[in-house]
Amino acid sequence: NRKIYSDTLWELAAAEVQGREEDGGDAASERTVFLLGSKAGGKTSILLRCLDRDEPPKPTLALEYTYGRRARGHNTPKDIAHLWELGGGISLSDLIQIPITALNIKSLAVILVLDLSKPNALWGTMERLLQTTQAHVEKACSQAQRAGKAKAGAKQKASSQPAARVLPKDYPDRELISPFPVPLLIIGSKYDIFQEFDSEKKKVVSKTLRFVAHYYAASLIVSTPLSLSTDYNKPLIIPAGSDSFSQIGSPPSTNVNIDSLHAKNPKDLWEKVYEHVFPSESFSEHRELKDPARDPQYSEPQIDAMRAQKDQVKHPQQPLACTVSWYSVPASLHH
Repeated sequence: NRKIYSDTLWELAAAEVQGREEDGGDAASERTVFLLGSKAGGKTSILLRCLDRDEPPKPTLALEYTYGRRARGHNTPKDIAHLWELGGGISLSDLIQIPITALNIKSLAVILVLDLSKPNALWGTMERLLQTTQAHVEKACSQAQRAGKAKAGAKQKASSQPAARVLPKDYPDRELISPFPVPLLIIGSKYDIFQEFDSEKKKVVSKTLRFVAHYYAASLIVSTPLSLSTDYNKPLIIPAGSDSFSQIGSPPSTNVNIDSLHAKNPKDLWEKVYEHVFPSESFSEHRELKDPARDPQYSEPQIDAMRAQKDQVKHPQQPLACTVSWYSVPASLHH
């Protein structure tokens, strides 16, 4: 059901952010949602569904921005969502820093889309993007805190600093997990292909995703079920806080002696077991990525001609190295 799916995404991406905000009555609020994940993993399709736009998805050029409005109820101001989408999988991870700023960190939520049809690339993609995103989130938090301290007056200081993400005292395994610093939603895409996998492989992928989501205090959605579902033979939907390590159990250890893996911690153990079943692909796409400025599908004759002329003046002996990543970003947001 398209409407249910878009509502579920919108609500899960915004719920924890809204909970961290001060009560503003009926005043409209603004939030930032950042989608990233597997290359060609269906991020644009998910974004279009969230916005109730019935149009064919187009390839994402590096980093793209759009926005959406939605009213909380009848005759109430519309909330605004600033929506950023990173294309290229891990190959353009350097652009992650752009949507994450000290100004929006308090209202930021992240959606990580993982392509279930390519399990060998899943762990590496997830690890690289989450680590990079977390580093920039923590940097933005520090910048916001310094800015708050620089302002005179205790009242101004308190309102300038972003609220830390604090889990409830009864959150399952609260002392054992490492919550992502901002609300995180993990989506497993291409379930139509994944559901044809061997049962044991589906079990490894599904339990691993459950572990990762719970470890980061994230919500997990695979396909579009309408209620809590933890059965690996069916689409998963597990809101943050509704799972636990005891329910997830130990890593599926088919044909592997867990004691021989010499894992440093539980997360490292899950990674080793997962990659025993699905050996990681090399990140050659990061090295072999074509310059988007040279890609015919992004051709802009006038811009390309001016760019080439300018590049010839500055670097007459070097090939064109500048991408068009910024062309899809509003000028007001350029640093």
